[in-house]
Amino acid sequence: MVFFYLYTMKVVSTNIGKVTTIKWHGTTEETGIYKYPTAHPIFLGSETVKKDIVTDRKHHGGIYKACYLYSADFYPYWKRKYPNLSWDWGMFGENITVEGLNETTLHIGSVYSLGDALVEITVPREPCYKLGIRFNDQKVVQEFIAHEHPGTYVRILKEGNVAKGDSFTLATEASGSLTTVDFYRMLFAQEKDQQILEKALKNEAIPADKREKLMRFLT
Repeated sequence: MVFFYLYTMKVVSTNIGKVTTIKWHGTTEETGIYKYPTAHPIFLGSETVKKDIVTDRKHHGGIYKACYLYSADFYPYWKRKYPNLSWDWGMFGENITVEGLNETTLHIGSVYSLGDALVEITVPREPCYKLGIRFNDQKVVQEFIAHEHPGTYVRILKEGNVAKGDSFTLATEASGSLTTVDFYRMLFAQEKDQQILEKALKNEAIPADKREKLMRFLT
């Protein structure tokens, strides 16, 4: 297969989490959302990042959510909104923080070179209460949705190491022109854009169970 490299983005941080105990509505839970920068490369495996903690296997990890990427570009926006937090890369639970990542130009199904690995763009992050716990404020969940820069999960086509300073480079553009932000807006819209919905239902980079759930919105 021949890959055509068109533009490059850069990894500014690789982040790993440890098990953290939290309380939610009177119950004790464990989470891996507390991720922090590591000085060493991380290894992207087929279903998870090696040595990372994934406590909720229903919503994280697996073939279509093996690794989560978030853009460094939007950290200043969130720092202004939450200046009293102790800020570092990994605040959004991302394994890899990427400079230049923008969901308006990211297409679901596109393939990228990422360090030694090769990855496919799959689905955006849908935030839950654990992000609110990390930010000490549950209103961040709705703010995150409204901001429309959710980052993306990736499927690992070729396992490999990723380190700070590595490139995140487009290899092959997906057909169908379904951007991450278009899909994200459709997910949270009461009235689903039928053209975007139809593109999503045909896109095999989106998990089959997710597409099956979206079928009910076809009109």
